[in-house]
Amino acid sequence: MTGSSALRLDRVRKDFGPVTAVQEMTLDIAPGQLVALLGPSGCGKTTTLRMVAGFETPSAGRIVIGDRDVTDLPPHRRNLGMVFQNYSLFPHRTVAENIAFGLRMAGRSRAEQRDAVARMLDLVQLGDRGDMYPRQLSGGQQQRIALARSLVLDPRVLLLDEPLGALDKALRESMQFEIRAMQQRLGITTLLVTHDQEEAMTMADQIAVMQSGRVLQIGAPAAVYNRPESRFVAEFLGTSNIFDGRVRPSGQEIEADGVTIRLPRAASPGAQVSVSVRPERIVIGEAAHALPNRMRARLADRVFRGTHETFRFEIGPAARQVHAHRQAGTGPAGVAGRPQEDCWIGWDTADSVIVTVNDR
Repeated sequence: MTGSSALRLDRVRKDFGPVTAVQEMTLDIAPGQLVALLGPSGCGKTTTLRMVAGFETPSAGRIVIGDRDVTDLPPHRRNLGMVFQNYSLFPHRTVAENIAFGLRMAGRSRAEQRDAVARMLDLVQLGDRGDMYPRQLSGGQQQRIALARSLVLDPRVLLLDEPLGALDKALRESMQFEIRAMQQRLGITTLLVTHDQEEAMTMADQIAVMQSGRVLQIGAPAAVYNRPESRFVAEFLGTSNIFDGRVRPSGQEIEADGVTIRLPRAASPGAQVSVSVRPERIVIGEAAHALPNRMRARLADRVFRGTHETFRFEIGPAARQVHAHRQAGTGPAGVAGRPQEDCWIGWDTADSVIVTVNDR
C-alpha cells in the first residue's frame, strides 16, 4: 500500500449477481487532491463512490482511508463528508440547523455547534442566511449549505456525487470555480463523480475515465485530453477526428478513406491503426499548405457557437467528414465561408495521437 495515499482502492470489485459493475479497480488519491471519476451512465463511477461511502460493500478488495482499512465499516464511522445532486437539506430546519445536524448527532455542545456553524457560514459566504429556510435560498446557495453541512465535521475525505447537476449552465460553471477554490483552500481530499467533461476538467487535479467498470486512463486533465490512450477516451473526452487505416510499407503513414495521414511515430507495416486529431489542432486556409498533413477539403457547414465556430469539411473520394474549431472572430485566411467552397486544411504530425494499434 502507498503510504502517501489519503484514499486508496485496492483491487476493488463489485458484483451485482452475474453482473460485475466495478472490475478490480486500484486507485490512489494523494492528500489534498481532487480526483474526478468521469464516464457515461453505467460505467461504474457511482457504484465506486457508494463503496467508498459505505453504502455498498465490495465483493473483493479493500478501501483504505489514510492508514485505516474501512472496507467493512458503516458509513458513519468512516469520517467522510458527502454532497448529493439534490442536496438532501431538511426543508423544515433553518440553514443553521441543517449545518449543525451532524454536530448534534455527534453530541457536541451548543456552544461548539454555534461556533462551528458560524465558521461554516463564513466559509461559504452566507453568514447572514443562518435563520432562513432552504426554500428561501437559490439553487447555488442551497448547494453551498450542503457543502457546509458536509465539511462542518472536518471529514478526512469529501465525496461529491454529481453535485451541480441540478443547476442551470451559468450557475453550474460559477459553482465549479467556487467549489474548487474552497477545496484548495481547505486542502481536503475529494472524490468527484460526474458525467460532465467540462466539470471534470475545470475542477479536478486528476481525471479517471471509466468504461464498463474499468479505469481506462487516469492523469491530469490536459494530459488525458491531449494524449488519449484509447479510442474511447479520445471520443468521450471532448470531440475528436478519428482516422482508421492500414500502415503503409514505409511505417510512417496510413491511408484512411483514400487520404494519406502521416503518423507521429513509426508503426508496423500492415498494422491497422486509429489516429485521433482534436478539432482545434486543425489549421484552415493558406497556412495549412505548409503542414505535413495537408489536403484539399470542401466546406460542408459552418456553425457559430458563441465562443468558437465549428467547421465541417469533407475530404477525399469518400467525402469523409472532418471537424475543426476556431475562436469566434478569428476566421482563417483563404476561406470565404460559403458551403461547397474548397480550401486547404492540415495539422502538424505532433498533433496526431495513435489511439489503437492492431498488428494482426
